[in-house]
Parts: sequence; C-alpha cells; structure tokens
Amino acid sequence: MFKDLDPILHSQLRLAVMSLLITVKEAEFTFLKEKTNATAGNLSVQINKLKEAGYIEVKKQFKDNYPQTLCNITAAGMEAFEKYVRDLQSYLQTGTT
Repeated sequence: MFKDLDPILHSQLRLAVMSLLITVKEAEFTFLKEKTNATAGNLSVQINKLKEAGYIEVKKQFKDNYPQTLCNITAAGMEAFEKYVRDLQSYLQTGTT
C-alpha cells in the first residue's frame, strides 16, 4: 500500500538541493548554500551523498582565481526525484480514499 520513500531524497536538505537543481541548469555551491540556509560543511556532506547516489554531478573549477563548485542534476537524479514525488503523492491520496 505505502511505497518506500527514497532515503537519499527523504532528507530535508538533500530534497531542497534537488528541488533547486530541477529549476536551474546548474547552480553554484554558494547559491545552494544561500537558498537552503545550510552551513557550508553540512551542505558539502549532503551534496557528496547526492553525488555518490548518482543524482547530481559536481564540477570543481576556478573562476577569477577562486575555487568554484557547480552542481547539476543527472537524468538518474531527475528520475529519482519524479518517483519520490509520485510515491509521496500516493501517501496523500491514500488518506482521501
């Protein structure tokens, strides 16, 4: 009856990062940090978990001699996010039937 929710996406911060990345082509670490109000350390750990799951890609480069971290969602991440939303909706619909 109830589908298992993806434990990677069921974290508030990871879900917020994925939600932001769906709306933009790619995002800088500083943008994600600002939008989620996360600490740099916590955000870094959560981004790494999403990367290890194959849900996002992380590119590290330099811009004007400063390190820059860019994140973008992968096809697998998009699919996982859409499935998570569908599964969550099934919880809400169960209560109304």
